[in-house]
Amino acid sequence: MVLAMINLADLTTPYLLLDTAKMTRNIDRLQAHMDKLGVTLRPHVKTAKSIDVVRRLFTNGVGPITVSTLKEAEYFAEHGFTDITYAVGISPDKLPRVLELLRSGVTVRVLLDSMAQAQAVVSYAQKAGVTIPALLEIDCDGERAGLTKNDPKIVEIAQLLHENNQFSGILMHAGGSYHCPDKAAKEAAAEHERATAVAVRDTLQKADIDCATVSVGSTPTAHFAKNLSGVTEVRAGVYVFQDLVMAGLHVCALSDIAISVVATVIGDRPDKGWIMTDAGWMALSRDRGTAQQELDQGYGVVCAMDGTPYQDLIVSSTSQEHGIVAVRKGSKAKLPPLEVGDQVRILPNHACATASQFEGYVVPDNNELVFWPRINYW
Repeated sequence: MVLAMINLADLTTPYLLLDTAKMTRNIDRLQAHMDKLGVTLRPHVKTAKSIDVVRRLFTNGVGPITVSTLKEAEYFAEHGFTDITYAVGISPDKLPRVLELLRSGVTVRVLLDSMAQAQAVVSYAQKAGVTIPALLEIDCDGERAGLTKNDPKIVEIAQLLHENNQFSGILMHAGGSYHCPDKAAKEAAAEHERATAVAVRDTLQKADIDCATVSVGSTPTAHFAKNLSGVTEVRAGVYVFQDLVMAGLHVCALSDIAISVVATVIGDRPDKGWIMTDAGWMALSRDRGTAQQELDQGYGVVCAMDGTPYQDLIVSSTSQEHGIVAVRKGSKAKLPPLEVGDQVRILPNHACATASQFEGYVVPDNNELVFWPRINYW
């Protein structure tokens, strides 16, 4: 739901600005790639958490989607989305909320990687008299949760779920692709993700267990996959907005980043070469995702209000409500002549983390401003 128009003079910084033209280009780019490869895209809406954004991902507006919290699942279900994958390992305490969604007519797939979780899902489903479709998480690169592809528990767990009509397929996330700045490495990560998924599917089929869903995905591998044969769907989320981490991985350019934090200059420290703004870590988040990349962007890249980055100007450090803006170490650039009251835009390291600091997006719309609310929490 789009809220009322906003008067620019009434805005208090820091706020989150969304460029919908850039967002649309990002959406169209990945969708075109998936269409070319003939695979369904199941966007991860944990980045946007806004119905006004997510409706723009689909021509029919109803999914399929991936969520990271049950609050997201409930929120998007209220807006007509009925095909949802909850892509975080399930715990028994969350099953009553899953049940409510199922009984409302929403398909919610849960994720697990242990016999204990599988037994909890089967037991709860039997008592409730429902089917809870479950995906088995596979670890393709040692980055996070999941069972490795040769683990015999894969067949054991899938068999239990299959016998009780709960097995939906497998899911994996190539988190290692976030450490692949060059094109060949990203392409290799995408192929490794695909090949691992297909190998596990084949193992299950040999055990007479149907594997209807073969779900893979990360924003880097989604963009650099060259072959997705055997895969039924791809998940990605941050591609909608992009961010400095993705730019550092050469998945996008700085000019593709669709969100920025608008901050106001509140002072300076000429003796230290600092400009102070009112956007600290409460606005930008503590995410330092570029710290290990070739170019460390501090807590964000500082731009003029038209979106043009100042030369080598970053948020070098933060406290709760203060952002310290400085020229990158080693650069010969000069501080821009910003004065108290001037405003700047700061591009985020991690779009998901920065967006989570705000209640919604300020969106320019035909020379007006509107507010698109988003949800947070669990």
